[in-house]
Amino acid sequence: MPMAPRPHLRLVAPDSAGAWLSAEALGCERGERELFTALDVALAPGEILQVEGDNGTGKTSLLRILAGLLEPSAGQVRWKGADIRELREAYRAQLAYVGHKDGLKAELTPRENLAFAIALSGRAPKQTPDAVLEHMGLSAHADDPVAQLSAGQRRRVALARLLSIPATLWLLDEPFTALDQHSIVRVEEMLRTHVQAGGMAVVSTHRALQVPCRRVRLATGSP
Repeated sequence: MPMAPRPHLRLVAPDSAGAWLSAEALGCERGERELFTALDVALAPGEILQVEGDNGTGKTSLLRILAGLLEPSAGQVRWKGADIRELREAYRAQLAYVGHKDGLKAELTPRENLAFAIALSGRAPKQTPDAVLEHMGLSAHADDPVAQLSAGQRRRVALARLLSIPATLWLLDEPFTALDQHSIVRVEEMLRTHVQAGGMAVVSTHRALQVPCRRVRLATGSP
């Protein structure tokens, strides 16, 4: 069977010289399958990049590579010109990663989960857990074990960490999963406020963002 053409993608910010996050000739393989290759990305403060693509095209893998959680098969990721593998903790202190799994402790309450996340980050919180939970419409469930919450409520608790812990770069994998329309609008407003304050975000989602952003689509090609 002939191999499918390798996806060859390039996305560069209008002013790549001002980019803080950059990926050069990035490649990713899963087993013997190449998900993407020669991917260049540059993102500057105040920008959002939406990553689109069908399931299995490498959206989650790309975010994990940008977060330093997965090694690319080729290329490198840089933060302000330095390889993130050399920066290590200094880079991690600049980012917040919310994966497609909520990453919550089911036996703890939302308040306890946020307090735990703040303590683990080692950073001074932007807001208290109670203030953040109120903003996310979760005050009534602040003391309920996360295991008792609905999928949408758990997702809001996971996203509440973005308002608790200061970070310049947000990496969000399908952040709108299980959210109702009101919550989707709330999260998009969070994104808008974040970049207006000089932050950056890379968002993997099947849903077209209703905030200004640039887009890249990952695709495996056809046989």
